[in-house]
Amino acid sequence: MHHRIGTIVGAALLSVVSGVSTFAQDMPAQYKDVLTFLGKQGDFKDHVLKVNIPRSDVTVTVAKVATPTPFGFGGWIAMAKGTGMDVMMGDLVLLEGEVNPVMSALLDNGLEVTALHNHFFWDEPRMCYMHVHGHGAPLDLARKVKPALDLIGRSSKPATPPTASIAGAGAPLTVAKLAQITGHTGEQNGAVYKITVGRDDLKLTEMGAPINARMGLNTWAAFVGSDANAAIAGDVAMLANEVAPVLKTLRQNGLDVVAIHHHMLDTQPAIYFLHYWGTGPADKLAAGFKAALDRTGKAKASR
Repeated sequence: MHHRIGTIVGAALLSVVSGVSTFAQDMPAQYKDVLTFLGKQGDFKDHVLKVNIPRSDVTVTVAKVATPTPFGFGGWIAMAKGTGMDVMMGDLVLLEGEVNPVMSALLDNGLEVTALHNHFFWDEPRMCYMHVHGHGAPLDLARKVKPALDLIGRSSKPATPPTASIAGAGAPLTVAKLAQITGHTGEQNGAVYKITVGRDDLKLTEMGAPINARMGLNTWAAFVGSDANAAIAGDVAMLANEVAPVLKTLRQNGLDVVAIHHHMLDTQPAIYFLHYWGTGPADKLAAGFKAALDRTGKAKASR
C-alpha cells in the first residue's frame, strides 16, 4: 500500500504553548499541583486527570509522507482516584535512543513498564510507545514519573525530508461525512480529525478507579489529508474473541495491521490493542474503520 501513497495534504505541526493550561474550575487541587509540578498542560474530565506530552519536537514521516503530531505522536499520562490511592496509566512516545534511559528512570523510581511497541511501519525516525503504570498519591506519582519525562526530547532530530509533497493536495477533509460514515463525531486538531470511541460496554476498574476511555480504554481513528487522498491511523481495543474478526475485517478493507499487543496487566477481562494504518479516499478509510468497529462489543451493544 505504501508504494501508492501519492500526495497527502500537509499541515503544520501542533504548536506547543509553554506553561500549564488554565485549570478547569472543578479540577481537584491535588491535580492542579501535579500539572504545576510537571510543568505540563492537561485537563480534568470524567474523573480523570489527563496530562499531555506531545512529541512536537520531532518531525516524523511515515512511508516518506510527513505526518503532524496529532496523527499519532501525542504521549500522555492519566490519573484517577481509586480506593485509598490514585491509579496512574500512560503512553510515552519515544525515539529509539530514549527507550532504555526512560525505562530505567521509570523502574528506578518505583513505576511499572507494562508494554513497549510500535504504532507504525516505515516511520522515520523510528518511534516507540511505552506504557507506564503506578499507584499512589497524585503528587508522589508525579515525582516518580518526572525524571523519565525530563529525559524525553533531549536529543530530538528531524526526519529525512519526505519525498511526497505536503502542500496543495486538494480540498480538506469533509469531516461531517466521516462522522456520518463512522457513526461518531470526532475532534479537529490542526489538520488531523480524530474520532475516539470509548469501550464503556466494558466495566473495568483497578483498585476502585474506573479504567475508562480517558485512561486509555478506547478505539480511535485519526484522519489527515483530503477527501480524495487521505491517511488513517488508529487503535482498536478488543476482547480476546474480537481480535480475529477485527484483523480479518481490517485486511479485507485494505488497512495495514502494524501491531497487536496489550497496554495493561492483570485486567479482567484481558484487553488487547491493535494498531492499523492506511491510505486512500477518506470515505473508504472511514468505512474500513467502521467495519472493524462493528466487530467489537461496543458497536454491537449500541445497535
